[in-house]
Amino acid sequence: MKMKYLSAPVLALTLLVSCQKDEERTSTYIVKADASKVEWKGSATDHFHEGSFDVEGELKMNSKGVISGGEFNIPISSIKNYDLPEGPREDLLAHLKSPDFFNLALHPDAKFHITSVSPYLRGTSSAVEGANYVVTGDFSMIGQTHQISFPAKITSEGTTVHTDAYFKINRLNWGMNSYNDPEESLYLLPEVEITLNITSIRD
Repeated sequence: MKMKYLSAPVLALTLLVSCQKDEERTSTYIVKADASKVEWKGSATDHFHEGSFDVEGELKMNSKGVISGGEFNIPISSIKNYDLPEGPREDLLAHLKSPDFFNLALHPDAKFHITSVSPYLRGTSSAVEGANYVVTGDFSMIGQTHQISFPAKITSEGTTVHTDAYFKINRLNWGMNSYNDPEESLYLLPEVEITLNITSIRD
């Protein structure tokens, strides 16, 4: 019986290709909608309102267990308010959906596309407790797209990935300019606080 042996160069090339394929292998984790939300807090000089949005989408994780990408959709129509009673709450939500803010009729969704995930250097910014990564991506809202980065705590348990984060965005960067004059009776601070609580399940 004849035995065939791979030459050293061929063997090395075979192993290299195998490793590359392993590194390129990714798993998809689908956002569990009923266990996920994007919370917001907007403030004036003397009061604030807070609430949440629903979130849909998916994460990509490479064979080393590191997030390698993701796409998320936030339906503006899902906006909720936590702090007002029913009548004033509905008035506030209608106003937030109007052209003064999200302009729901023209821009029904906000979107976030992950472009990179890197280790978090503790102490560089305010962050959720236990933050271990910095997530960078393109955030689209009201017809404009800008890059944002924020620290996040990303943990995996079996087939589940949990993502928690706290950060702020400046609404003016996306053209949400209403109530932006400190001299007016109603002045809204430019920064909006965002808290992410997202659970994703492997597809």
